[in-house]
Amino acid sequence: MVRADTTIEIRTARDPGELDDALALRHAVFCQEQGVAPDLDRDRRDDEALHLVAVRGDEVVGTCRLLVEAGVARLGRLAVNRECRRLGIGAALVAAARDSAERAGARRIVLSAQTHATGVYAGQGFTASGEPFQEAGIEHVHMERDVA
Repeated sequence: MVRADTTIEIRTARDPGELDDALALRHAVFCQEQGVAPDLDRDRRDDEALHLVAVRGDEVVGTCRLLVEAGVARLGRLAVNRECRRLGIGAALVAAARDSAERAGARRIVLSAQTHATGVYAGQGFTASGEPFQEAGIEHVHMERDVA
């Protein structure tokens, strides 16, 4: 969980500026840190997604996106600022995404987790299925859970 001395608000991005900050954070984490090509991070689905943010003061320190179709929510693009990792922000974003998926009428939530980060999702009740696979040059595994 987030340490008591750290005030983090988890919510939907409120305006285009916060969305821009979330996309910039994704770029920093995925493209700069992990070497993912920018066109693999940004896609046409960003325009239709619900973007959640973790905000400390006026700084976006975490983000993820949620797409809901036909009763299935797809959680993706979870990124946390390097200096804020291991504070429970990722888990808080996953919990908020699960709540948002439920409000949107989804019955299942699915994601492709980088294998080094599966513990964040397993701690939120997700189970892995299938064999690991490469996505953007990084090993991933499919994970899912019921929303409720």
